[in-house]
This record gives sequence, C-alpha cells and structure tokens, in this order.
Amino acid sequence: MPHEIVIVTEGELREAVGLDLTTVETVEAAFAALASGTVVMPPILSMAIEAANGEVDVKTAYIPGFDGFAIKVSPGFFDNPKLGLPSLNGLMILFSAKTGLVEALFLDNGYLTDVRTAVAGAVAAKHMAPEQVTTAGVMGTGVQARLQMEAAHLVRPFERMLVWGRDGDKAAACAADIAARLGIEARAEPDPARLVADSQLVVTTTPARDPILKAEWLHPGLHVTAMGSDQGEKNEIDPAALAAADLYVCDRVSQCETLGELRTALAAGTWAGAPPPELGDVVAGKVAGRKSPDDVTICDLTGTGAQDTAIATLARKVCGERGAGSTMAV
Repeated sequence: MPHEIVIVTEGELREAVGLDLTTVETVEAAFAALASGTVVMPPILSMAIEAANGEVDVKTAYIPGFDGFAIKVSPGFFDNPKLGLPSLNGLMILFSAKTGLVEALFLDNGYLTDVRTAVAGAVAAKHMAPEQVTTAGVMGTGVQARLQMEAAHLVRPFERMLVWGRDGDKAAACAADIAARLGIEARAEPDPARLVADSQLVVTTTPARDPILKAEWLHPGLHVTAMGSDQGEKNEIDPAALAAADLYVCDRVSQCETLGELRTALAAGTWAGAPPPELGDVVAGKVAGRKSPDDVTICDLTGTGAQDTAIATLARKVCGERGAGSTMAV
C-alpha cells in the first residue's frame, strides 16, 4: 500500500510557522512534558568532522500524546562561507508515533530550530522574568539575538532594548532591526555591565568561550537566559553567577552538565550542591520560577529534542491546514 510523505521547503515553512503565542505554547507544552518523566529523549548525538571544520548534531524525542516524533539533523561546516555557502543547514524528519512511518520531511535549513530556540527563551521569560520588564538587553548581534528579543516581547512586552556586541557596527544594526520589527526604542550599548544594570531581562546569544556576563553584575529583579553555550568549550556566564542567583534552572540537566553553563560551574567548583531544577519543573509548577520581584534568576538553554518534536508537530499541522508542501507516494 502506497504511503504519502509531505515535503516542505524552507520558504514554505517560513510562511507557515513564525514567532507567535501558539508557537510559544507548543514548546511550553514540550517542557511541561519533560517534567512528567514520560518523555523518551536520548542524549544528543554529536560528531565532529575536524578535517572539514565541521560538526553534525542529531536530536530527537518521543513525547506521549504527540502523534509524531521528530529526528533533527543539524550540520555546521564553518569554512562554508569561504565557498559562498551558509555554515549552518539541516532538516527535520517527522515520523508517526504509531507506525514509525515517515510522515513529513522539512527541508528547513535550520529555520525551525531558530524558531523553537527563540520561543524556548520566551518560555523561560514567561515563567522566570519579572512581571514588568521595561528594558531588555541582548548580548550578541546575530540571528538569535533578533529572534530571542522578538519572542521575549510576546510574553514580556518591554519598551526599550539594549544590544551589546564586540562589533559596535553590528550591534547598532541589530538594534535598528529590532526597533523596526517591534516598534520600540532600541540602541547599541557599548558597556556590557551597563546593559545588565539597566535591564530586567537579559539574553546571551554568543559563541563566547570566556564569560561575557560577570557575577558581580547581577542585581535584584534580573532574569538572564543563556542560550549560546551548546558545546563543551563554550561559556557565556561567569561560573560564580549560577550559585549567586536565587534560582538557576537548566532545560536539561544532563545536557547542561556537558554542554551548558553548568559544565563550567562544576569544573570551577562554584556549583557543588544538588543538581538544579529544570525549566520543565518550573513550567509544570513543581518549582516557583520567581518567589519575589527582587529575585535573580538564570535559565540555561542547550536545546532539546523535545523542542524539535514540538515544533515539527506544529509545522505538520499548520502546513496541512495551508496545503503547503508537495506530496510524494512511496
């Protein structure tokens, strides 16, 4: 019996799936499911291809109650720009959770990952940031800097944005893009300490290998989402900051111990207590994200296969409703 597979291109996905509250709620549900202990999510498969200055990461998760599960393949070949090619690409495959048959192939070149990563930041802000955020700051000037701020604005509609980056021109361009997109005041801030001091919500989005946010900059009423550290050599947050915060949570402790900010804190000996809670525990109400307006909170995001299954499931639903993609009988 022939079986149909839907193939959807990046362009079609960009028209169908964007940053909105539905996307936030979809990824939020995936985090809540993680807290239930019923999700099957194996460790990230990561392979370095040093001869080509490349790497490939594979993530997946089965979430009970979801009709399908996704397997995402994310290659990063960092010499590609010299060849006129993007350094990042990839795809997601959605399988039926009942039969294991392939249902959809999303040739997204990393777009769905960009979206689910941004809305994970929004989930963290929704549950951990102060109720009132007047000024938000972002450290970094790339795609995620823009998307993280757009997503955070959905749940904490701040009035003012500050952008810090090592390249002042790129920071100014990022601020201009955010201002135009959100219709708010946004400017480059050359002093990272001042950015943190003036903000109630800060997101770090860099590939830094040495801390760019110092522990002594933490102040009452601050929430920090760190999403740049997703490999063993990266580190954005001063290791002392994690223990200094009133609440530090991971998207997945086992991943953050090897890839995230927790890895550096464990190595430095600044985190010696019990494992921290996970964002899913906060979303599910098992842990209070913020006990008082003056709390300092930090969320460490390394990216989970559960997020990929959630965004792929949403993409399949929305594309089906729109009639997007082409169908192949196999």
